[in-house]
Amino acid sequence: MLTSIFNLLRPFLLFTTSVVVFLILTRTGLALWQVERFEGISSFINLIVNGFRIDLSSVAYLCVIPALLHPWISKTRFHFHWSFLLKAWFFVCFVAILFFELATPAFINEYGFRPNRLFIEYLAYPDEVTKMLFNGHLVTLVMVFILLILPVKKLWQLSNHLVSYKEDKYNVSIGARLVSCLLLIVVISLSARGTLGHRPINPALVYFSTDPLINSLTLNSTYSVAYALNQFGDEKNASKLYGKMEDKRVIEIIRQESKQPLDSFKNDDYPSFSKRSPIFKGQPKNLVIILEESLGAQYVSSLGGIPLTPEIDKLSQEGWAFERLYATGTRSVRGIEAVITGFTPTPSRAVVKLDKSQKDFFTIASLLKKNGYETQFIYGGESHFDNMKSFFLGNGFTDIVDFNDIENPKFVASWGASDGDLFNQADIELTKLHNEKKPFFSFIFTSSNHDPFEIPDGIVTPVEYSNNQLKQYDDKELLRHKAIQYADHALGQFIKKAKTKAYWDNTIFLIVADHDSRAMGKDLVPINNFHIPGVILNSGQKPHLDQRVVSQIDLAPTLLSLMGVENTSPMLGQDLTEPNSSNRAMMQYAENFAYMVNDQVTILQPSKAPLNFQYNYERNTLSAIDVNHNLSEIALAHVLWGSLAYKNHWYSPQGK
Repeated sequence: MLTSIFNLLRPFLLFTTSVVVFLILTRTGLALWQVERFEGISSFINLIVNGFRIDLSSVAYLCVIPALLHPWISKTRFHFHWSFLLKAWFFVCFVAILFFELATPAFINEYGFRPNRLFIEYLAYPDEVTKMLFNGHLVTLVMVFILLILPVKKLWQLSNHLVSYKEDKYNVSIGARLVSCLLLIVVISLSARGTLGHRPINPALVYFSTDPLINSLTLNSTYSVAYALNQFGDEKNASKLYGKMEDKRVIEIIRQESKQPLDSFKNDDYPSFSKRSPIFKGQPKNLVIILEESLGAQYVSSLGGIPLTPEIDKLSQEGWAFERLYATGTRSVRGIEAVITGFTPTPSRAVVKLDKSQKDFFTIASLLKKNGYETQFIYGGESHFDNMKSFFLGNGFTDIVDFNDIENPKFVASWGASDGDLFNQADIELTKLHNEKKPFFSFIFTSSNHDPFEIPDGIVTPVEYSNNQLKQYDDKELLRHKAIQYADHALGQFIKKAKTKAYWDNTIFLIVADHDSRAMGKDLVPINNFHIPGVILNSGQKPHLDQRVVSQIDLAPTLLSLMGVENTSPMLGQDLTEPNSSNRAMMQYAENFAYMVNDQVTILQPSKAPLNFQYNYERNTLSAIDVNHNLSEIALAHVLWGSLAYKNHWYSPQGK
């Protein structure tokens, strides 16, 4: 009987051993690659021990269905067919696990942690992603493909070995089958839960570092992607991640922190709606927002970065520029969410991609459309990418101009027409809108500064670096620098031309980045990688550099005020024309949320107590300080607000 039990358990014992050993080896390799990020041997031991728990849980979930069936089907007349199915399942699991681990180093280089929900989101756009991979990551793609194909035969042989038996008799007793089934149920249940505690194992239980990369290495990439996929179905409830607060208290705090008079909140059914009066009292002005792709302050010399953007530096001298403006996230859709809707960031996907926000969701386009404005989106690529077209058409934009509408583009890259072609078309569109003698809002989104950084030849001359400086940058980063130079050049040429056009004088221009190129570092939220440039031209204000801490969500209310548009809206961003406004920003970095007031930063992590830090702007460092319960409560209210507003339809454009 013991022999029969062992033979029934054998495939799963060998499969578990094979997978866990492989994952321990890959995790160790990744840890050695990033060894300078570890604080000592204890940190390394924590990684291995906690990673082992995650690996066991991962394998348990992979085994659960076949393990429940195997004791009752194996060694029966269905044995041959079942053995083939089990072998095929093990093989598929081996290949999938190998694929995700092979993809991990490149993903870490790009995003600073293991594959997660970003890996899944990009799969929805195979055409754009395929072009990007072939044009910018061909060597990596080929290497991953080769390393995946080479061991296929061996993996099939291994799968066959796991399932094969020394004897093929069908005389296994019912008792042996029952004991095997019970053992498998107990072991798989315990392994899958990973703990005897109240809650099953999850990333928060095994995270131990303040370095997000180290925490992500504790997982394996298959688990990381599967966990992210599972969260797509439960992305409305931030309270499950960060903790609970009564809705009434959330509303009290977000109203208070909006800096709006409390008596301006008239509708308790739509708690954030308030009436705002503009600072400008004349004929309402036009608005053009230029969202610059992947442009962090680290590339802008006037903000302490390297000298790649002379045009933005010059424009910052001519308008209302922001010294400490912070993006809300690390993706373009998060930047769009902040700038166009003024919505606070959440751990979910940006509202641009969520189901219940595809119509009747507030945007400044829907507000301006009600005020008689023509509303337009201009993009050099395919506007369906990241669900932009669907979201815009459902929420106030009446005209979409994308790649198919650009007249005679001179240079087409993986992501569409170059920024030069985009801005040439933008000038045509703005001229048309002006000639129609109706107020207009045009949203222009650039793409040339996007991997694989394809730009026209002969336009810009690469910055000359000393040998010591060059050591800081690899070839890909130097390509990025050149793309930034080109994007800046194209922007400067457009503004120079626009100043000569009839639409210029009565139009406010906002130039702002969607996010930095990369958000990476040892901090739970790398604050410096959320620092972006922004400047408003024709604001009616004297040219100056605003030194307050400013969030992307503050831009839309400020623009409406400068335009002279009286409005009632659900936006929590502060009107920066008010001298006592802002000095706070919020940032979502994967599942971590940061709320910053001046140099005080509260960081919330899933299922963990709030942490407080002091941010040094000169050194770009976070230093731990005692917990500030007041700021922690304010941070929690703001991270919960977005989920509440989305769930309860509190962000409709009508407010009724």
